[in-house]
Amino acid sequence: MSGENGAWRIVHVPGRPPVPPDQQLTVDVVAAQIEQPKLTNTIIRRLSQIAPLEDLHHVKRVKKKCLEGGKIQLSVILCLASENGDFDGIPCDVKDVINSYQLSPFVAKVCKYAASSKEEWVEQCKLWPTSYHPPTYNISGITGFSEEDSRSVVSFMNYALELAKSHGNVVVNAAAIVDPLSNQVIARACDEVCSWHTPKTEVGAEFSSSTKSPADMTGWIKHELGLQRCSSGGPEQVATSISCLHPRWWVDEQTRRSSSFWHPLRHAVMVAIESSAARDRCLFPDVRYKDEATKEECILSPAKSQAKRRKTDGTDVDDGDKNDDAHGNGDLSSRPYLCTGNDIYLVWEPCTMCAMALVHQRIRRVFYAFPNPSAGALGSVHRLQGQKSLNHHYAVFRVVMPQDILDKAKTSICGS
Repeated sequence: MSGENGAWRIVHVPGRPPVPPDQQLTVDVVAAQIEQPKLTNTIIRRLSQIAPLEDLHHVKRVKKKCLEGGKIQLSVILCLASENGDFDGIPCDVKDVINSYQLSPFVAKVCKYAASSKEEWVEQCKLWPTSYHPPTYNISGITGFSEEDSRSVVSFMNYALELAKSHGNVVVNAAAIVDPLSNQVIARACDEVCSWHTPKTEVGAEFSSSTKSPADMTGWIKHELGLQRCSSGGPEQVATSISCLHPRWWVDEQTRRSSSFWHPLRHAVMVAIESSAARDRCLFPDVRYKDEATKEECILSPAKSQAKRRKTDGTDVDDGDKNDDAHGNGDLSSRPYLCTGNDIYLVWEPCTMCAMALVHQRIRRVFYAFPNPSAGALGSVHRLQGQKSLNHHYAVFRVVMPQDILDKAKTSICGS
């Protein structure tokens, strides 16, 4: 990005934590040298049928090494090695291949996971050749962000930040769901929490995951978002803490202070999802089925219906003068399926509950500005986006703001 947005950075948050290139996890495999190179393709085809490397798709089956005099030495992975590192666990079919082609097996190490960086890939190839594919930064497969895309991301993140600051001196998280086709915000929300009285907290201190009290965190949050008042006179009237940072603190607060209240479910993400659903119900009224059989088929067999089709109309709910036909009048072929294909912009990294809600909503990309060291589910504590068992995965990015932007925000609130 250049110009005004030149200092902003969009950082991809991978599905697994980064590890030093020379400390990657490895697994043992049984390999063998191929004395007759012309038999290589035949051996590989046979091994692919009887011993496919299901969890090692990034590992190349054949290793080629150049010897002195220009001679080429080929080695092939036969199968995974047993835990004891011996050859007793080799499947019978693989033993037949070994005997048929007079191979001499040996145990070798390969990297367990695919490389997430070029540095990791270089280290992996020192053990055994692997494939490297740079991470795709959006679901459509385009690597990185264009200048226009970067400006759009920065614009929507600024929108979320302003939404969080619109509550005055109350510190909340904010969420904005965006339809990338129309480039419009279709739902927005903030945490729905109440406040409690607390002494003023000193700002500017470095926040760490060991912080336990929302009140202790308030000053740091206000400092980062530019919400801290510059005046030093008098104690703070009220304080709140962002729901995703302390998902369970509402229980303790209710127990200790009867006058305070913190709803456990009204996080910004959950409220924004509810708002998006209300918008869809308004724009796309419920379909009236001709008979119950048709209704049951659509409910039980969503793959056969068009209900999961990506929405193509991004008109905001406020455009009430549009007629029903423009929105499909409840037609399944034009209705959105949850938040499929949409992006969400958050001031703070979501907790596990909110991150899972975004999985169920089929969100495409998640952008957040500040990490959540106490309960973050997308990089800080957990990495939900890397769980293979989930039936949907989204891309996650942190939008890092330049320091002068934060300073400007504080200046605009505190005054000159």
